[in-house]
Amino acid sequence: MGGLITALYLSQQGEEVIIYEKENRLGGRLTFVEKDGYRIDQGPTIVLLPEMITSILNEVDISPKQLDFIQIDPLYKMQYPDGTVFYKWSDEQKQLAEISRLYPGEETGFLRFLHEMNERFEKGKGAFLERSFLKKHTFFSPKSLKTLWELKAYQTVQKQIQTYFSNKRLQEAFTLQTLYIGGTPFQSPALYSLVSFSEHQHGIWYLKGGYAKLVDILEKKLKENQVTVHLNHKVEKVDTIGKECKGLWVNGKYEQADRIVLNGDLPIMKKLLNQKNEKKTYVASSGCLLLYIGVDHLYTDAEVHQFLMTDDLEQNMDDVFKHKKLSSKPSMYIFNPSKIDSTLAPVGKSVLYVLIPVPSGNEVDWNNVEPFINQCLEEMEKRGFSLLREHTEWMEVRTPADAKKDGLYQGGSFGIAPILSQSGVFRPQLKPFGFDNVYAVGASTHPGGGIPIVMQGAKILADHLKEERSKGDKKK
Repeated sequence: MGGLITALYLSQQGEEVIIYEKENRLGGRLTFVEKDGYRIDQGPTIVLLPEMITSILNEVDISPKQLDFIQIDPLYKMQYPDGTVFYKWSDEQKQLAEISRLYPGEETGFLRFLHEMNERFEKGKGAFLERSFLKKHTFFSPKSLKTLWELKAYQTVQKQIQTYFSNKRLQEAFTLQTLYIGGTPFQSPALYSLVSFSEHQHGIWYLKGGYAKLVDILEKKLKENQVTVHLNHKVEKVDTIGKECKGLWVNGKYEQADRIVLNGDLPIMKKLLNQKNEKKTYVASSGCLLLYIGVDHLYTDAEVHQFLMTDDLEQNMDDVFKHKKLSSKPSMYIFNPSKIDSTLAPVGKSVLYVLIPVPSGNEVDWNNVEPFINQCLEEMEKRGFSLLREHTEWMEVRTPADAKKDGLYQGGSFGIAPILSQSGVFRPQLKPFGFDNVYAVGASTHPGGGIPIVMQGAKILADHLKEERSKGDKKK
């Protein structure tokens, strides 16, 4: 996504742009699993910050009218093993009523959360999301440091949310959103609390036809802008001399280039520039065990988005991030888009998407994961998806081992992890390789992961490239 948006910006500016894509399709993580008349998103499913998405698309001359966004409210359902159900709402009054129903006395904390986070969101957006830190000193200016203090960025997400809510389960309802970007609330800096706030302020949305439909729209615009796209073309090496890149090797053939933008997980991309022995190490985001299921049944009582929670989220997160093992009591996210979109499956049938947070890395043997999958399916049947295995027509499984084969760093699904040492100025910036004309974009690059944030990173890069070109033209 980062590369595609960058290409659209640059082609609009009159640049000649060529895209080399190693797969037989564009879109990266944003694609579909399709089988026997069924279609479901393979990667991202929760649409956040729709105004940021449409604003950027508008800048590259794509009308927002081409996207059929549907707002989801309730945002999602959280269900616990004891049968307790808590709904998250974008509607403020409905959320207050839900808090009063289950967690009386916590209403004031929720209103304070909305008020204070609204101020922090605007400050954080301007100070960190809409700018790069190519020059490190700009991050450590008095103004930026003051903003960091006001955002309480020195806290973890968990510590910050504890200042608003005393009930443990309510805290979970406002911290689990770090999982959207592959982090744990017990380690991710408080800046990421803004993701939870954004759900309430900007809503959760669904793109009719599936999130990956966005790729078709971008591909059509790339063609209109005369961007050359080469599919099944794997970049094998970037050719550098001194501080500059002269070209790259693609499918065994040398191609010249003035400037190169690499869109991939940064530690993997560095190997293309012979930076294999670099001392700096990176922490990968969590992995995902993903189940894509075609069902001969409609689960109309289930919400579009829901979380099957565990009794002990902290232990679950420790298993994933610290102990690097499959949790005995995992949490699960379930996506049930057929409830609102009949185009995804044959009549009377539906698709389900199940995401279980699991470790990245090599500690888990993914060849012997079937018992764990059956455990998860059994739990789903107990908690709302009755006779699921009996109704299943087909199921595809995607593990971190599959993600690693596709080029994701250590099989992590969200680039490098959103920990303090890999956030803000400490996250790789748009020129992280040490070469004058080689750039980076994507989930592992500032400002971070998630479709709208990656798109914002592409906008930042395109603005920088335009500025560089302008300075170069003036020198001539």
